[in-house]
Amino acid sequence: MSEGLFPRERAEPAPGAVHVPGWLPFARQRELVAACRDFGRGPVPYRQTVLPGGGVMSVRSLCLGRRWEPYRYLDGVAVELPGWLAELGREALAEAYGDHGGFAPDTALVNFYPDGARMGMHQDREERSAAPVVSLSLGDTCVFRLGNTQDRGRPYTDVELASGDLFVFGGPSRFAYHGVPRVYAGTADPALGLGGRLNITLRETGL
Repeated sequence: MSEGLFPRERAEPAPGAVHVPGWLPFARQRELVAACRDFGRGPVPYRQTVLPGGGVMSVRSLCLGRRWEPYRYLDGVAVELPGWLAELGREALAEAYGDHGGFAPDTALVNFYPDGARMGMHQDREERSAAPVVSLSLGDTCVFRLGNTQDRGRPYTDVELASGDLFVFGGPSRFAYHGVPRVYAGTADPALGLGGRLNITLRETGL
């Protein structure tokens, strides 16, 4: 894991995938952490998702905008996607690609990773839109594994995502398998006021 001796540089680990370290200023990170706490106090709290096979995910999730469950979107909206968060997604895409391309996210999945949680390799393929996925990281640093579009195995690339990092995957990488095999507990700045990791992914469903 990087010890911060050298500045982390913008990278493109795969075609269509862009990593922008430290994109969110610290003050904005704190605002997002507070907003994520408020979301959880609303009508739909964070919960551990039960997979069709009966397994229970170790992360706790909350959906804004269109409701999602494995592996489909449901009718109706339980918690509105705030306009400011959708706009942040457009700003993020413009940072990664130079233009947001009319990106109009209508859903955001917020995942909280407590100590020991991880995310298995999977594809984001329930959307009818091929628009990129915008991912924002808060709190503890994680290993993000970006794989191929064929299966869960190699080849894949591991990228460390720290608090404030932006990661976008679209184009040839839009339907790549990806996951989080490890989170480094206790790596977040204590001033952030967050124990664990939060990840916000903004998506355009095309529904």
